[in-house]
Amino acid sequence: MSAPHAGGGFNPPDPTDKGGPDYGRFLENMRALQDHARAADAPAEVITRAADALQEVCELLAPYDTDEWSSPSGRRLDLPMRGNLLAVPMKLKKNDDGRLRGWAQFRRFHLGRNGAAHGGAIGLLFDSVLGTASWMLTGGPYQRTAYLHINYRQIVPIDKELQVEAWISRTEGRKIFVETRLCDGDTVLTDGEALFVVLKPGQP
Repeated sequence: MSAPHAGGGFNPPDPTDKGGPDYGRFLENMRALQDHARAADAPAEVITRAADALQEVCELLAPYDTDEWSSPSGRRLDLPMRGNLLAVPMKLKKNDDGRLRGWAQFRRFHLGRNGAAHGGAIGLLFDSVLGTASWMLTGGPYQRTAYLHINYRQIVPIDKELQVEAWISRTEGRKIFVETRLCDGDTVLTDGEALFVVLKPGQP
């Protein structure tokens, strides 16, 4: 395990071009691979070939594993979600009314059952959206999630661009209360709220 970063809690998103011009393509192919892994009904011999190819890729990359502070993941500001493979694809923009608005799209990889996005994947999206809103709309330093509450109101489809909105409801000292909703047109699919707490200097 790598040592904690001297600045505390988070890897600072310092811009980097590590990974080169194909890093975005590499990540998109990884996302597509995850989708195919969920979707493929391939013959055994095809799965064997795929497993061999993946083992070769793992062996190719393994010598270059590094700590979280050195990897370009999360630091490629030119890529969606700063090149973070874990995050649900989304794009947000601050509006004149002080809210964040944009889109999010769950992929086949995020499937729960019967065409619906997995509830945990929705939680992952909301933590990202609310966390982004918390620091972007307050302009504050690093924060961590204290709680996250989600209301699952409708089935959330995969493979469809959905609308997402987030805003600050109130602040109390180091506490920042944030709300969000995920919509398909005029239909609210899911909404939620979270509390983020601003970290003290050096706090992990």
